Amino acid sequence: MGDKSKPTANKPPNLAEQVGSKAALKLKAQRSSTLGVWFGLGMMGMIGWSVVVPTLLGAALGLWLDKHYPGPHSWTLALLVAGLTIGCWNAWYWVAKEDQAIHHNHEDNDDTDR
Repeated sequence: MGDKSKPTANKPPNLAEQVGSKAALKLKAQRSSTLGVWFGLGMMGMIGWSVVVPTLLGAALGLWLDKHYPGPHSWTLALLVAGLTIGCWNAWYWVAKEDQAIHHNHEDNDDTDR
C-alpha cells in the first residue's frame, strides 16, 4: 500500500505536516524581522544621503556661480532644485532596486521552503 505520511492530490496534509510548515514560516519571519529593522535604518540613511549630497553640491556650485558670474537669475536656486531632483531620482532608483532584490530573494526562499 501507499505511504500514509505523504499527502496525495486528494488527501490534505496531516496535522504534523501543517504544524511543521507553520513553525518553519514563523521562524523565518522572526529571523527576517530582526534583519528588517537594521536594514530599514540603513536604507533610510542611504536614501537621505542620496538626496542631501546632490542638493548640497548643487547649492554650493550655484553659490560659486552667483559669486563669479552674477546675473538676473539665481544660479543657487536653479542648481538647488536640479540637485534635489537628481537626489530624489537617485533615491527612487535605490528603493526600486532594493525592493526588486527583496522580492526576488523572497520568491527564492519560498521555492526552497516547499
